Amino acid sequence: MTPPAVPQFDTSIWGGAVMNATTGLPVPATIAIRDGLIAGVFSADHRVEATATIDARGLLVTAGLIDLHAHVFRQSTDLAVDADRIGVDQGVTTIVDAGSTGAVDFADFRAHVIEPAATRVYSFINISDTGLTAGRTELSRMEDVGTPALHRLLGQEAHRSIRGIKARMSASVVGANGIEPLRVARRFASEFSLPVMVHVGTEPPVYADVLDLLVEGDVVSHAFHGKRGGLFGGGSRIDPAALRARDRGVLFDVGHGSASFSFETLERALVAGFAPDLASTDLHTENVDGPVHSLVTTLNKLLAVGLPLDLVLGYATANAAAVLGESATLGSVQIGKVADISLLHVGDGSAELTDSQGATRRAGLTLAARGAIRAGVLQRQGAIL
Repeated sequence: MTPPAVPQFDTSIWGGAVMNATTGLPVPATIAIRDGLIAGVFSADHRVEATATIDARGLLVTAGLIDLHAHVFRQSTDLAVDADRIGVDQGVTTIVDAGSTGAVDFADFRAHVIEPAATRVYSFINISDTGLTAGRTELSRMEDVGTPALHRLLGQEAHRSIRGIKARMSASVVGANGIEPLRVARRFASEFSLPVMVHVGTEPPVYADVLDLLVEGDVVSHAFHGKRGGLFGGGSRIDPAALRARDRGVLFDVGHGSASFSFETLERALVAGFAPDLASTDLHTENVDGPVHSLVTTLNKLLAVGLPLDLVLGYATANAAAVLGESATLGSVQIGKVADISLLHVGDGSAELTDSQGATRRAGLTLAARGAIRAGVLQRQGAIL
């Protein structure tokens, strides 16, 4: 008797419409996965022999969503949420913890967060050794900033688990130190060829001074907040420092947060031709139950102001992968890339969406997560998230 044929692939995803940020339109297709990689992208009617098949009928199939700014170090900070709660449970395959940990606690962060999580977790390590583990004024103590311990750690982990350096530039964080912690962060980042992610909030430091220190590939988080100063500097036009920064290749990230995303600010920016480059959440305990909720909800808010679906998905896939130095492996559904995939349902946009200031909008269409596949392994499917 002839033995049964051995399936050519581990998993196939059938019935969905594949959408990459670069293509603009969803295309019905079948995806084949082998050894954690995308091994084939076939026409929708192509028969694929696989050990397991995922039924994606009625769903949008995209590269795994990447949240570049969240807080997931629950063991040592009061802000953090579980990585999988805001990761694979919400259709997100990669999360970057943005500054919760510094050099002192990084080993614990690896052991308690990176290694056990089903979600892929990277770090933008805090330029302060303590990160957020000793409170929220971490840059007020220059003796903790840019230490030999951080230098040694970056020598081991830069471009591995650590993909950038975080510095929070708000008056309440830096105290009397002003812009100096950011100067240190930029020096370390240059030495190890990493980007800096800078939190912009209440001045001082002066917004223009912060942006003028940034270089190509650095990230301005909370770029569209509605506080005094910021992108419009209290006036009617985009701050010239932001225009100069964009010309240098600095990237502007939504970084929603509890108090850092304003529909009005973003709408004014779009009228001025200044769209985001990235969309992240700044999810933590104080906003996960509202107004932020999830990365998908944040993307829906960008759809609500009229940004097109392909562009919005690109903020959290291809563009985010580039920041992480992972354009060759993540960020699009292509043969040879890691099989990180998000399954999304596209709805009619009936839900009311709220920004950090309580303003509301409705989108013409909205996304809802229906599943997450990380490195070829289905983590979640079917829940209404």
